Amino acid sequence: MKKLFFIALLLFNFADLRAQSQEILLKVMSFNIHHANPPAEEQSGKIDIDAIANAIKQSHADIIALQEIDENTKRSGKGNQAKLIAKKLGLKVYFAKAIDFQGGAYGIAILSKFPMSEHQIYRLTNQADAEAEPRVLQTVKIKLPGKHYIRFVNTHLDFLETGNRELQAQQIVDITKTEKLPLIIAGDWNASPQSKTLSIMDGAFTRTCTDCPSTYPDDKYSTAIDFIAFDKKTGFKVKSHQVLNQVQASDHYPIVAELVLNK
Repeated sequence: MKKLFFIALLLFNFADLRAQSQEILLKVMSFNIHHANPPAEEQSGKIDIDAIANAIKQSHADIIALQEIDENTKRSGKGNQAKLIAKKLGLKVYFAKAIDFQGGAYGIAILSKFPMSEHQIYRLTNQADAEAEPRVLQTVKIKLPGKHYIRFVNTHLDFLETGNRELQAQQIVDITKTEKLPLIIAGDWNASPQSKTLSIMDGAFTRTCTDCPSTYPDDKYSTAIDFIAFDKKTGFKVKSHQVLNQVQASDHYPIVAELVLNK
């Protein structure tokens, strides 16, 4: 009887290990870094790249979506922020310019521990009668361990106009709907969970949080506006979602989600 029990236990443990070996755990971060200008130094204009890099390092994130990045602008001392952060952390990086700004560029970036390829940038739509800062969507193909691939998407939706955000959300859904690879999307969506913008995004993607904690320290905007989500057609499972509200390096809190992908 003891022998049979021992054999059954071995078989159970083997099955459990095999199931675990069929899974890939990914830790994903989204972080609007406010061009590395901490809230406490907003008036002075101080740039603190180390504070951003340290927040990412301490999170142990594998893939990071950054927004509000400066590249060679006057206010940031002509530094290429995305490359500086990536170099400090030993990560790969792609930058996507949204606008020309102060002699350089301003936009978003994807950083990754894993190899990236097929970088694409899409210009997002604004209402014809609306004055708005141009926004972009950036996508990359990421090679995970074991020759598995995912599509990773980063964006920063319009801040001022609700109509712009709704148009941009629908455009993102249209761009990504034919994707065959497992897809993760992250970014600053500048919209609350109760908004029509989120309703559009929720129709195509599953967020890593349902009762999402605030990602914006200002009490005036005490709501979640930064999100991580994945294509409803793909086999991701959410292990955890966290807002790193102890980080004071930007006017947004970074968010981190752990996702499990079945191979």
